[in-house]
Amino acid sequence: MKSYIKQHQANFNFKTFVKQAFAEDVGNGDYTTLATLTKNQQGNMRLLVKEDGILAGVEAARFIFKKVNPKIKFTEKIKDGTLVKKGDVAFTISGPTYQLLTAERLVLNIMQRMSGIATKTHQLQTLCKGTRTKVIDTRKTTPLFRFFEKWAVVIGGGANHRYALYDMILIKDNHIDFAGGITQAIDAANLYLKKHKLKLAIEVECRSIDDVKKVLAHGKVNRILLDNFTPALVKQAVSLIKGKYETEASGGITEKTIRNYALAGVDFISVGALTHHVKSLDLSLKAVK
Repeated sequence: MKSYIKQHQANFNFKTFVKQAFAEDVGNGDYTTLATLTKNQQGNMRLLVKEDGILAGVEAARFIFKKVNPKIKFTEKIKDGTLVKKGDVAFTISGPTYQLLTAERLVLNIMQRMSGIATKTHQLQTLCKGTRTKVIDTRKTTPLFRFFEKWAVVIGGGANHRYALYDMILIKDNHIDFAGGITQAIDAANLYLKKHKLKLAIEVECRSIDDVKKVLAHGKVNRILLDNFTPALVKQAVSLIKGKYETEASGGITEKTIRNYALAGVDFISVGALTHHVKSLDLSLKAVK
């Protein structure tokens, strides 16, 4: 998972994030810890799993503690992406107690949310087992926290859609309506990419089978998004597309319906709820006496 940090270092600065997070949370000082503990005091803590799920954020925790103090000893017990149960210990840390406690909440906030997202992703991807379908995320992420949320989706066994607005052309309903039609929007996107010498994939949203037929007749795209289609309509659209373009289904798909969409033969299913409507996994950092 260290590769994920490296892959996105151009659009996410982990060091800056940690600095800003501590500025927000610590401010002029963690006065409770400073008042009750000495800077010379050493201690040990363990990350305790309090709920079954998929663990995510161990590498993020390691990075944060090492940024707080490179001499903090971080011992990984369980890797990211592992199915864990209540009572498991994910890692142990040892070092100056005041630094361990100051970083505690930041680490927990990140790991609990990442683990919740990874758990949900794993659940949905498991429901698609035996099909070609990959569960992917959307841009419905928490502002300035997208890196961790999309990382968690990958840890949970899913995949990322476009990371942001700059790495893919996604022509949606509003673009189509403002552009004057689906073919006009596709042509405008291709012209823009050519003019600015950009190499980006183009995906276009279809709201009906008629839209799908228009795109097939026109071409010049890489993926077709089937928005708010029923599983039966997705199957019909996939049959028409015949593998010429990648296919994606989206729009209110839940754990109750996702398998039907996967069985319809779609390549991807995007689920906004992976990041905007997920329950965090219960974890805690406890002192080891």
